[in-house]
Amino acid sequence: MFSLSPIKLMVIAAVIMLLMGPDKLPDVAHKLGAAWRAVKNLQERVESEVREAIPDLPSAGDIARIARSPVNLLNQLADRVDAKEAAAAEVAAPPVEPPQPAAPLAMPRRPTATPSPHAQDSSPPDPALN
Repeated sequence: MFSLSPIKLMVIAAVIMLLMGPDKLPDVAHKLGAAWRAVKNLQERVESEVREAIPDLPSAGDIARIARSPVNLLNQLADRVDAKEAAAAEVAAPPVEPPQPAAPLAMPRRPTATPSPHAQDSSPPDPALN
């Protein structure tokens, strides 16, 4: 749509300087400087008031880095959470004791097949069933 490249801005500034002439240029520069200082002072006052209301707020530089790279912020937050969880786990974990030797596990015995009272076969139970 409408984009201003640095070259276009320089051309506009040169045209404005030619139209104003050398006699008005210092006054305009002085007014621009005063306006810039007023804006900076306003920014500092607003930032100090916000910091009084919210003391844990990150600095302006940190906020600018966050806006430029939100993925980096998420990585930093994840690292903080991991560090807090690790510290909490160290505090909450009981001291590590050497493992005790485990008792040998006894294998459960399968019941042997008992012949029914009506069975005619008097042979001993099949050993493969044990």
